[in-house]
Amino acid sequence: MSKIEKQRDRDVAFSKRCSNLYKMANELVKLCGVDIGIVLFSPTNKPFSFFHPTTEAVIERFLSPNSQSSEKTRLDADQARNKVNQLNNHLDAMEKRLEHIEEIECSQTLIQLSQMEENGQRSKCKSIDQLNADEITKFEAWLRTTVSTMNYRLEKLKN
Repeated sequence: MSKIEKQRDRDVAFSKRCSNLYKMANELVKLCGVDIGIVLFSPTNKPFSFFHPTTEAVIERFLSPNSQSSEKTRLDADQARNKVNQLNNHLDAMEKRLEHIEEIECSQTLIQLSQMEENGQRSKCKSIDQLNADEITKFEAWLRTTVSTMNYRLEKLKN
C-alpha cells in the first residue's frame, strides 16, 4: 500500500473507508453485542467518531475494564442499545419492503418484455427518431425501471 497522492482522491477514499468502517462497527454491535468506540481524524484534521452504546460507557469501560459502570452510565447505555435495536429493526423492515417493491417492478418489467415479444414488437422496434412524445416517455420509464432493477440485482450479487 502507498499513500494516495491526489488530495481529492485521498478525501474520497477516506470518506468511503470511514463509511465502511462504521458499517462494520455497527455489524459487530448487532451480531456480537459489543461496546465499541472509534475515533478518526480526516486528512483535513476533522474528527469523526462512532461509539456504541454511548461515549461515556465506552470510555469508562476502557479506562476501568474490571470495575462496574455508574448507574447513570448503565441506564444511558441500556437506553441507547434499545434505540439502536429499534432503529435496526425498522431498517430491516424497510429493506424487506424495498426488496419486495423491486421484485414486483422486476416481474412487471419481465411481463412487459414477454408481451412485447408476443406482439412481435421486439423485432419490429422503431428507430428512436420514429417515436412520438408519448412513446418516448413510456420507453424512458421502461429503461429507468430496467436499469434500476439491474443495478439492484448487481448490488445484491456483489453482497
